[in-house]
Amino acid sequence: MDIQPTDVVLAFDMASRWHGFWRGEIGVWILDRGVRIALLLIGGLLAARFINWAAQRITRRIDAEYQESDQLVRTESAKHRQAVASVISWVSVALLFVMVAVQITDILAIPIGSLVAPAAVIGAALGFGAQRLVQDLLSGFFIITEKQYGFGDLVALTVSGIAAPAEGTVEDVTLRVTKLRSAEGEMYTIPNGQIVKTVNLSKDWARAVIDIPVPTSADLNLVNEVLHDVAQNAIDQPELHDLLLDAPQLMGVESIELDTVNLRMVARTLPGKQFEVGRALRVLVVRALRRSGIVAKGEAPAPTVGAIVHPATAGGAERETQGPESDR
Repeated sequence: MDIQPTDVVLAFDMASRWHGFWRGEIGVWILDRGVRIALLLIGGLLAARFINWAAQRITRRIDAEYQESDQLVRTESAKHRQAVASVISWVSVALLFVMVAVQITDILAIPIGSLVAPAAVIGAALGFGAQRLVQDLLSGFFIITEKQYGFGDLVALTVSGIAAPAEGTVEDVTLRVTKLRSAEGEMYTIPNGQIVKTVNLSKDWARAVIDIPVPTSADLNLVNEVLHDVAQNAIDQPELHDLLLDAPQLMGVESIELDTVNLRMVARTLPGKQFEVGRALRVLVVRALRRSGIVAKGEAPAPTVGAIVHPATAGGAERETQGPESDR
């Protein structure tokens, strides 16, 4: 195909225009400042991704140490380290973007002094609207530094404006919010500034409390003996041996009602295991009371089957039974 002179002229004209564009004001600005701004933004995004990746790697390593060990619960230091790693990553990303923003203003040659007055006005306006945010950040800071709770803790948080406390397992703690996973699988996201009271149910150790109602007609001395035996033998049970810190204790009569007397048994357990221990102890208590013939009001005692007496025995028929003396 023949190249016409007009094609050569057009190509030369486009090349000269493109070359002239990079020598113009916009082209020089792009090469001098735009490229640096783009590199700063890309570098900031990559650095933020790296910080998040490093924090997740640290938390996974801490969690792997717990999973691979023979520990039944996480240690307090491990829970605190995971919470601190999450907070440090969040703060590092925030500081990184602040530094990138400062560098961009420096490249754009924006005088900082000229921004003081507008920043003061904007800061005052945001101060009224961001009071809750500042409160959340300060509350989160003290939650982390005071080790009120950490990752994996079982807590009950009283939230301002809500009557029922939010109960669940802590899945994430940042300076602004706390995330809880309830027993039903629901995820609660609670701003730290709205937390009025914190109840940590898995701090160092926990206590299982078992209230045992018995009828007022029961022999309390016999009941105490049965429950003492349960308490002494509970720590030897395979399902409770590793969860109990010491043998359960019978505290005695807790309350008296019209038809029942309530006795209380308590047991120190590993943190977060008090509910599992409480369920197992209740099963042992019910079995022991039934074996001893102590039943709740309205329940019939265990039936006994008497022997079928031959009609030929006249006088001693009433005395020949297989049941105990009290059933004859």
